Amino acid sequence: MKDKLRIRFSENYEKYYKVRLFDEVGFKRRECKFCGKFFWSLSERENCPECQQYEFINGKKKIDYIDVWKTIEKFFIKNGHTPIKTYPVVCRWFPGLYFTVASIVAFQRSVAGKTVFEMPANPLIIPQVCLRFNDIPNVGVTGRHLTNFIMIGQHSIYDGKNGYWKDDCIDYDYRLLTEVFKIKPEEIVWLEDIWVGPSAFGYSLEYYVKGLELGNAVFTEFVGTPDNYEIMNEKVIDMGAGLERFAWLLNGTPTCYDVIFGDVIKKLKKKIKYDHNLFLEYAKLAGNTDKEKIASIIGIDIEELNKNVAPLEAVYAIADHSKTLLYAITDGGLPSNVGGGYNLRVILRRALGFIDEFGLDISLSDVCKWHAKYLKRLDPRLTESLSEVDEILKVEEERYKRTKSRVRDIVEKIINTEITEEKLIQLYESEGVTPELVKEEAEKLGKNIIIPKDFYVKISERHMQEKEEERRININLAGLEPTELLYYTDKMEFDAKVVRISDDWVILDKTCFYPESGGQDHDIGTINNIPVIDVQKFGSIVAHKLEKNNLKENQIVHGVIDKKRRFQLMQHHTSIHIINGSARKILGNHVWQAGSGKTEERAHLDITHYQALSEKEIEKIENLANKIIKKKLPVKKYVLPRQVAEKKYSMRIYQGGAIPEKELRIIEIPGFDVEACGGTHLNNTGEAGKIIILSTERIQDGIVRITIASGNAAERYEEEKAKIVEECEKIVGKNVILEAKKLFNRWKKLKKKLEKNIEKVAASESKKLEAKIVNNVLIEKIENADMKKIQSITKVLSTQDRIILLFGISDKIYVFGYAGPETNLDIGKIVSKACTELGGKGGGTKTLGQGIGFKKDLLDSLIKKLRDELI
Repeated sequence: MKDKLRIRFSENYEKYYKVRLFDEVGFKRRECKFCGKFFWSLSERENCPECQQYEFINGKKKIDYIDVWKTIEKFFIKNGHTPIKTYPVVCRWFPGLYFTVASIVAFQRSVAGKTVFEMPANPLIIPQVCLRFNDIPNVGVTGRHLTNFIMIGQHSIYDGKNGYWKDDCIDYDYRLLTEVFKIKPEEIVWLEDIWVGPSAFGYSLEYYVKGLELGNAVFTEFVGTPDNYEIMNEKVIDMGAGLERFAWLLNGTPTCYDVIFGDVIKKLKKKIKYDHNLFLEYAKLAGNTDKEKIASIIGIDIEELNKNVAPLEAVYAIADHSKTLLYAITDGGLPSNVGGGYNLRVILRRALGFIDEFGLDISLSDVCKWHAKYLKRLDPRLTESLSEVDEILKVEEERYKRTKSRVRDIVEKIINTEITEEKLIQLYESEGVTPELVKEEAEKLGKNIIIPKDFYVKISERHMQEKEEERRININLAGLEPTELLYYTDKMEFDAKVVRISDDWVILDKTCFYPESGGQDHDIGTINNIPVIDVQKFGSIVAHKLEKNNLKENQIVHGVIDKKRRFQLMQHHTSIHIINGSARKILGNHVWQAGSGKTEERAHLDITHYQALSEKEIEKIENLANKIIKKKLPVKKYVLPRQVAEKKYSMRIYQGGAIPEKELRIIEIPGFDVEACGGTHLNNTGEAGKIIILSTERIQDGIVRITIASGNAAERYEEEKAKIVEECEKIVGKNVILEAKKLFNRWKKLKKKLEKNIEKVAASESKKLEAKIVNNVLIEKIENADMKKIQSITKVLSTQDRIILLFGISDKIYVFGYAGPETNLDIGKIVSKACTELGGKGGGTKTLGQGIGFKKDLLDSLIKKLRDELI
């Protein structure tokens, strides 16, 4: 598609690529002899800038990295651009992205499923910190690849009157180069290119100086796809330039790393030994060719080159990775095995691996402190988060050490098998073991492991973007006007008109019923005395499911809300906001909401946190929450235009993720917590009554769930607890706690005994089942077996090349599956499908899956079908 689009634009280059400046200064269009791309230059040349070596490396530093930005910012302010501070690197305002990957992302919003651009000023200039993880193996090696960089965002929306279009954009960029940085016009080359996004596209001019790409001016003119598009009414200038590239060019250092990290890189270089002159020769070639070819050109043995270059590449990578971690953790990102946190853990462990490999006497926490100190003139908030960064990195380093201590045992088990790329990925994802650790340990045991060059690229790509689940509906909504929403008022009864009926679903022209949304349960009540059992919102339409439906379209009906349930849900929702604010105050600014649920019985809040909560932390969070309740602070509710809300409260308002609306409903507890939220809430914190933290658990890596009860639900919980204590006293006497401890210790002993018995039974069962394995596949049902038993049997029978799928028959059907890494089978998907067919639910990973089912009469036919498919 891109190639066809490039040809289309190229054939009409005078319309798309030729700008006013080219005629005024004399830039001529030429075709590259080597790659065929078109470019514009003043001097005659055969090659485009992509097909040339760097010609600016001279090793003499002239201007500081931060001062380069200050100079650029000053130029654009002088020329009518409003300066904007960088947005967070963790992107919570746009669906589908974990990280801010380009400056334009700061201004992308989603409205009704479409991407729109909302800028706080027009035109503007922004030093947007961006994170990208698609080139991790090259970071530290090529002299230019990074996982973090500042994109100089020069943006304008042009509607024919406001903002500016491509002629002015290129004029500004040319003047910046020639007037401000005194770059000779004949050294500038403009390369024709294109840009294709998910719902828009355009053409672009990349600009190079002495072989180095500095920026790319994208002219986003078309909405839709290249096959079906319209010209945009508001065209977008999306010029993104690399601050790191500018600093590198202006200083002529061997790599960009030597100038962009300030005194941090000087401190790191003191930890290693290397040949500066040799590296200078290497750096001139490192961007375009492989090491063996470079060694040949320089006239040195490849081993000698690696010996001199590898330690320097390691400290360059450490400098980059630590800076990325500093920015990410400051903005609430946590290293983990989930989502974008996965990418952070990849670079963290890569950096720790380099520290171990070269025996460097440094800690990542110290390097982060050096970065924060150097960058204070550019981003002072980095110094404010150092204590949290230090704590989080210490926890991660301890995990890394524990993993490293297990590596030998892991490698010994697989040393006699083929250690494939998929196996290395599996070890990293399931055990946290880096391929470098596997290679090191395997070599001690006499086996050489080849690590794929794109290993970390493949790992990162799996976790770079959020996966959005599609919501399927079976209600005909065509032609309906948006439902008038009355549930934010105090009304508990209302009259409305039936506008659509679909089976048991009824759509009214207005409603007081709150639909299930944002983790909050829906209201219940009646419509014309018929019980309402479900309420859902589809876009701007609210649908009500009735227990039975005898209503007719155009009928006027009377709705009544269950007041008691509504008030309890309000208590729980406001309490979740209070707990969120309390957790952030007690645990640190890295705490963000990762999910929530509010039912009539209880509510839960999932927060981002790097370890399980201690009893002391739980107590502090609960105490602070109840202090906020006692203060009876107002709970303010108002609707603001999105840009106004973001400017007033920052991106912290997006606790529940991206909101696809132009206007945001803000819930504010003054001085304590503020969030964009569509739920129903109390009028002041005192109405929550009391908050009790019922439990906390680490539900996944980097996510802790806090379950609470508040208000009436908290009172019911305490009453039930008091009854239990009273009943216990009747049985064991007044000293309930002592007797409970005795019972607990006895239970632990019996549990251990039971586990040993299960293992013995599993070993016995396994011997019988071994004979039933056909073509390394075993699919069997086992009578009187629970999940623990079939897991134990699987553990005994599993090997690298086996598929095991067991069904334990008990009060329900327990399903457990295993697929060895050599089978190339996704057992999680098979288990999920099997459980669904048995009327239950399940899932898992490629290697392990588990779940439950209920339809025992279907089990035999299912087993037969699975055997036919897998054996």
